[in-house]
Formats: sequence, structure tokens, C-alpha cells
Amino acid sequence: MNRIASLLRVSAPASWLLVLASAGCTVGPDFHKPTIASPTAWGGEPATTRSNTYGGAVDTGWWNSFHDPELVSLVDRLARQNLDLAAAAERVQQGRAEREVAVSQGLPHVDYEPQYMRTHQSPKGFISLVTPAPGAPLEYDLFQNTMSASWELDLFGRVRRSVEAAHANTEAAIEARHEIALMAVSDLAQSYMQLRGTQVNRAIAEHNLQLADRNLVLVRSRVANGVSTKLDLANAEAQRATIASTLPAYEASIAASINAIGLALALPPRALEPELRTASVQPTVPPRVPVGLPGDLVRRRPDVREAEARLHQATAETGVAVADFYPDVTLLGSFGPQGLRLADAFSLPARAFSIGPTIDVPLFEGGRLRGTLRLRKSQQREAAINYQKIVLQAWQDVDNALTAYAQAQRQRDETALAAGQNEIALGAAREQFQQGSTDFLNVLSAQNALLQSQSSLAQSDTQIETDLVALYRALGGGWEPIAGAS
Repeated sequence: MNRIASLLRVSAPASWLLVLASAGCTVGPDFHKPTIASPTAWGGEPATTRSNTYGGAVDTGWWNSFHDPELVSLVDRLARQNLDLAAAAERVQQGRAEREVAVSQGLPHVDYEPQYMRTHQSPKGFISLVTPAPGAPLEYDLFQNTMSASWELDLFGRVRRSVEAAHANTEAAIEARHEIALMAVSDLAQSYMQLRGTQVNRAIAEHNLQLADRNLVLVRSRVANGVSTKLDLANAEAQRATIASTLPAYEASIAASINAIGLALALPPRALEPELRTASVQPTVPPRVPVGLPGDLVRRRPDVREAEARLHQATAETGVAVADFYPDVTLLGSFGPQGLRLADAFSLPARAFSIGPTIDVPLFEGGRLRGTLRLRKSQQREAAINYQKIVLQAWQDVDNALTAYAQAQRQRDETALAAGQNEIALGAAREQFQQGSTDFLNVLSAQNALLQSQSSLAQSDTQIETDLVALYRALGGGWEPIAGAS
């Protein structure tokens, strides 16, 4: 009974320290989600275009709206194979591990420390200041079987702020991974659109090359009959060679696009050629595109959410710097038997213990604490500025993308009208040349104009598709299925 009372008396100070720890405060600034007044609606764009935008919920699987099975298949594989996504997932795991390390600082640490030591005391040392027991040797064995524990009580929240900062860092890594998913799917879609557009341009050039071959046969026949001149023949041959010279550039562009898609899927060069080399029609854009509201953009775009998490992290790290000015209280304790024989190390009567707090009070740090606090406050202000800039940039990205998408459609309409008229002009010029009522220069001019307008029309279609992908990217839509499946 006396032994129990003795232990209670010894542990009373530790009990008071536990009470203080449970009632400890958390110093430093608390994080509050930033608020920025958003526009009420996106800028008005003409409603006369073939594909209009409206304020519905943004489609998170927007690549399906192109109704292209090959594109859907590529996106499905992207989630499983993309190396940037895999690396980003590892950074998330690193953030979680850092958070686990931060949490461990606020938990008790327990160590088991068995020890054996052979000691010989000098008769001229401190042993000469005491009277040893009769027959006590100067050389002896010491056995200890000790468990020690320590626990930082975190009375002022330094550890809690560290955990908060580590948690915010993990959230930032998660949002960075979402941003990589968004970039990966939009880059793949744009590369695919450019591939199909280049294949259409190559087909246009090949068709015009066939027309140039027919023109050349016609001119040679007229020269042989003395109706046309060698100048007409030279012009016809030059036109054919000029059109043929555009084909190698198209082939190089097609190969580069296929390799870009392969790289996104972690495949070696030319691995997708059997699948993508055959030309296909260009994907068509949907008639209506939901773009949401400006106020929703902040909650949807991963880069904005990452900037918010970085601001949270900087705020918590400022709290850590504030807490460093306050005392650190650590509760220490050890328990275990010790003796001069091995058997004593496992004997309860040979036990020894110690328990008590240590208090670390920062009195003079040479300016380190104040300098760290100024640094953390400046980083916090920088993070707030960066958040504001990213939000403004996000709104600007969407506004620019909306304008580009609408104007690309207007340009396409005018280009289609020009291509139709140039086709009519070429037919008329060929007919007049065959009748001898005009020279071959008019045929050359008409065919060059048709080739240019047809190529511009194919490029306009590609531009509309890539502008729509850029719009979805600016809206922050599309990372959810990719990040969830990878």
C-alpha cells in the first residue's frame, strides 16, 4: 500500500502536465478559405455558331462528346499507362508519408535499451571522494534492461501546426496530380485532333495532285497538237511538283503526332502506327457545350485548389514559426531493472525508474526565430498573392477560350464558302481551257486557290476541335475520371 502511494506521489506532477497538455492552445494564424468576388456570367459570344455554349454543368467526360471510339479508347488507356500520372501518384504518397512523420512528433516515443558494460573505476578518480562499501571491487559488470519514453506535450501547438502544414502539402500534391491528369487528357486529345486534321490535309493534297496529273496530261496533248505552248507545259509540271512537295511535310507531321500520343501512353516510337496510320474522319464537335458559371470554376480547377492548399500550408508553417517562441515541454521517463549480475537485469526488485518533465525555453537564438517568422509571413503573403493571380488567370483562360472557340467557327464558315466558290471557279477554268477560250494560267490560279481554301478549311476544322479541348481544359473539366482510374 505504501508502495502504491509512493508511485502516486511521484506521478502527480506528470498528471498535472497531462492536464496542461490537454488544455494547450494553438498559437499562430488560423487558415480561412480565401474569397474573391467572381463574375456573374461569362462574356457573351455570338449564338449563330454551329456549336453554342451555355451555363450547364461542365462535362467531366467531354471526350465522349466527339463520338470518336478511337479517341475514347486512347483516353481509357491514358489513365493506366501515363508516366506523368504515375510520378504524380508517387508524390502524393510522399506527402502522406511526410504527414505521418509530422504526426509522430506529437505521440509518445518508447525505446527498449538493454545494456551491458564492463567498468573499471580509477582509484584516483571520483571514487576516491566517497567511501566504498567494504570489499567493493573497482572493476565490475553492469547489466541494465531499461525502457525509456518521451512525449512532447505540444502545449502551444507547434506539432499540431506541423501536422496541419503536412496535411495541406498532401492536399496540394493531390491537386497537382489532378492538374497533371487534366493536362494529359487535353494534350492527348489535341494531338489526336491534329493527327486527324493532318491526315485530311494530306488527302486534300493527294486529290489535288491527281487533278494536277490530269491537267498535265491535257496540256501535253494540247502541246502535241500545237494548241498549247511549252510555257503551259512548264507551268503544269511545276504545279504538279509543287503539290507533291507538300506530302513529305504532312507525313512527318503525322508521324510526330502518332509518337506524341504514344509517349502519353508510355509506348515506344511507332508503336501506335498500325492503329493510327489509317486516315479517319475528323471528329465533330457537339452542338451545345456546357461551360458552368464563373463562381464554380474556383472549386473545379485543380491549379486553383492546389494554390489554396499551398496558402493553407504557408499559413500553418507561420504558426509553427510563432510556436517556436514558446517553451517546449517534454515528459521523460525510464523504467527497468539494473544490477551487477545478469539475473538482476530480469529481477523486479532490482528495478529503477525516473520520470519528470524537461522545459526548453528559447532565451537567445541570435535572431533565428525572428528571421524564420519574417520568412514564413512573407511566404504566406506570397502564397495569397499567387492564389489571387491563379484565380484571375483561370477566369481569363476561360474567357479567351470561349472567344477563340466562337471566332474559329465564324472563320470556318467563311472558309467553307470560299472553298465552294473556288471549286466552281476551277471547273469553269478547266472547261474554258479545253475550249481554247482562256490560257492555262487561269487554270493554275484556280487550282492553287482551291487547294489553299480546302487546306484552310481542314485547318479550321482542326482549330475548332483543339479550341474546344482548350476550353474544357480552361474549365478544369476531365481530370475526375482520369485521376480516379489511374
